[in-house]
Amino acid sequence: MTQPRSSSHGGPAREVGVQFRTAGRIYRFDPGTLELQRSDQVVVETDRGAALASVVFPPRQRHGGRGDALPRVVKKADTRDLAQDDTNKQREKEAHRVCLEHIRSLNMDMKLVKTECVFDGAKVTFFFAAENPPDYRGLVHDLADRLHMRIEMKQIGARDETKITGGVGPCGRELCCSSWLREFAAISVKMAKEQDLALNHSRLAGMCGRLKCCLRYEYDTYRALRRSLPRNGSKVESVKGDGQVIRQNLLKQTVILRRADDGVEVEATLEDLVVRKPDA
Repeated sequence: MTQPRSSSHGGPAREVGVQFRTAGRIYRFDPGTLELQRSDQVVVETDRGAALASVVFPPRQRHGGRGDALPRVVKKADTRDLAQDDTNKQREKEAHRVCLEHIRSLNMDMKLVKTECVFDGAKVTFFFAAENPPDYRGLVHDLADRLHMRIEMKQIGARDETKITGGVGPCGRELCCSSWLREFAAISVKMAKEQDLALNHSRLAGMCGRLKCCLRYEYDTYRALRRSLPRNGSKVESVKGDGQVIRQNLLKQTVILRRADDGVEVEATLEDLVVRKPDA
């Protein structure tokens, strides 16, 4: 990027947010004097040349009014640009078919996931998944001869593969990653434990085979609920009798006590607790 500047039209610096695919990362561009609305299709400058993108948030003043220069929005897409995009989609289908043929003929251990053409149609990128990256130099050479385009091969992981292919989750809804989730956050087994979920891989794994992204959604809430209750094993005094906490019910915000005098288990709310004794 270059030195800080105002927008290209000389007024207050503005920015617009665009995405290149559904639920994709949002990128900031300089809209110049263009008046754009959400979902408008635009042609933008990228380090790979011109590209078609969709507006996520309309032009707004940049925070602080100034900052590093942004790549610019060239124009609002017209019918010719949209026709070019349709042509590229047909090229992608043909290139995908040809690549599959070559992968099978070469008996390569790789899964072709998606094919993308750049806006000017001069280059095609093949996204693939593989346990062990194969030597695809011969494949690239064959594809370049057949398609007369520049070829790029890009390996992706299990989460990105699922985001691209999409699907329906066990909840009955379209997968979060392919419908609205823009970036993957770290997910751990600790999050499942905090929510008292059974540590069963088949239940905790998403379509990608990794831990479900939704384990993070309520994690902070469960942590806050757990902090408000006495811990398992702690001794408490309550109007239902003194005893030791043997189980928590986070959503109901109650605990199960085993009374010290008779060993009977009773459920107590936070209002029932009189004194929480120091942990033994």
